[in-house]
Amino acid sequence: MTQPIFVSTQWLADHLDQPDVVVLDASWYLPAQQRDAAAEYAAGHIPGAVRFDIDAVSDHSSSLPHMLPSPQDFAKAVGDMGITPQSRVVIYDGLGLFSAARVWWTFKIFGHAFAAVLSGGAPLWRKESRAWTQNQSQPVPQTYPVPVQQAGVADLAMVKSWSADTTVQLVDARAADRFRGEAPEPRAGLKSGHIPNSFNLPFGGLLSEGQLKSKAEIEAAFKTAGVDLSRPIATTCGSGVTATILAIALEAIGHPVTALYDGSWSEWGGRDDVEIATGP
Repeated sequence: MTQPIFVSTQWLADHLDQPDVVVLDASWYLPAQQRDAAAEYAAGHIPGAVRFDIDAVSDHSSSLPHMLPSPQDFAKAVGDMGITPQSRVVIYDGLGLFSAARVWWTFKIFGHAFAAVLSGGAPLWRKESRAWTQNQSQPVPQTYPVPVQQAGVADLAMVKSWSADTTVQLVDARAADRFRGEAPEPRAGLKSGHIPNSFNLPFGGLLSEGQLKSKAEIEAAFKTAGVDLSRPIATTCGSGVTATILAIALEAIGHPVTALYDGSWSEWGGRDDVEIATGP
């Protein structure tokens, strides 16, 4: 049975009390958004939801932001959240579809069978006046076996190769002015521009009211950006978050990404040994 990428608010409302369903509040915000995910979770969340902090559940040995954790650290973190390999994990965030995609991708990379994003996220759930609480969840820790990491994570060497030979198309989810090198990067110390031979598809072009657009609209957006959907694709962005929105959109239309560049521009734009392109 094919597992869903998204579940509806009605599905979650109908299954919220089932013991194998674990809800994760994966909210995370860019500094410019001036929102505090931890404070918002404390102020209210879906009943039973456990907070998943992408900065906390990450590779702390790396200087780059929220890099994928090791399999051992992932297993410990999700086990502490009360998750087992059999759990049906439902992920949401405070923007509808933003950082929830990053957590969905993380579970996918570690081979978890059922990890789905709540369609419309917290905004739709609240708009429908569904249950909301300030009660802190107290998950019962579980032993989650250390998983085998699946293919799909690109490193610097792979991206250098793809930039040079274009065997895999690199698609950048950042805003167009950042991609062109006309706007400064929000993270200090990073150069402006983009990876040579990459395409630009700002992630917002795939969304409407915090949900993915239709398959036809997603396909059209990629084609307009110059991307050939019949060829391999790797996604990138500023720090590996919005690249997962492109990844989940491709998964939804039946074209799973070859890989996601986890270091993204936080790595590439901070180095002196790589080429940087500007302009369209």
